[in-house]
Amino acid sequence: MTAGHAHFGQGLFDFLRELRQNNNREWFQKNRARYESDVRDPALRFIEDIGPGLKKISRHLVADPRPIGGSLFRIHRDIRFAADKSPYKTAVGMSFGHDRGRAGPAPGLYLHLEPQQSFAGGGVHMPDTATVTRIRDAIVKDTPSWKKIVSDSRFAPMFENMGDALKRPPQGYAADHPFVDDLKRKSYVWHTRFTEADVCRGDFIDGYLEACRLANPMDRFLATALGAPW
Repeated sequence: MTAGHAHFGQGLFDFLRELRQNNNREWFQKNRARYESDVRDPALRFIEDIGPGLKKISRHLVADPRPIGGSLFRIHRDIRFAADKSPYKTAVGMSFGHDRGRAGPAPGLYLHLEPQQSFAGGGVHMPDTATVTRIRDAIVKDTPSWKKIVSDSRFAPMFENMGDALKRPPQGYAADHPFVDDLKRKSYVWHTRFTEADVCRGDFIDGYLEACRLANPMDRFLATALGAPW
């Protein structure tokens, strides 16, 4: 892909900022047209346009531009069991999952757009015990490949730990393993941040794809560990 018309404009971030201050149904209904023109529709176009680029990274990644049930997360929050009854999310989320779906765990990609908090990410987030064990076993079994991936100078800054980690090595794993801190992780994810100006650039789609390409060796490693095609 090459630089072209920007998918997102400042209107997206302006809307989200105002929604944060007016998170109620009355305000949203009055501003629904802004949501559709500045947030929803640009996101759906981005999802449709990025599909071919993602297929070059892995033919198993899915970019689904349907407004409901596709890659774009719904704007409505599930407040049934939440203490916070604010009805709307104040960020935009897009998930490019593995076509394996519910057939088994696999890495996927994510894009999060929020004022001053936009980022790309991917990997396997908070897997169950069996899944995280398979990843840890793969790191131990093929430590040289893992070392090559996480030691790459371009990718290493993207592999900062997000979320909780074990305080001690998991049971059954050596405390002196050279990547024991990685074995302590509960999630195997990567992320890289974007400024609002980055997101509004005409070549943002290329910047997002480049981040996904840099992280692709890790996602491929995770897929292999989990027996998922990549």
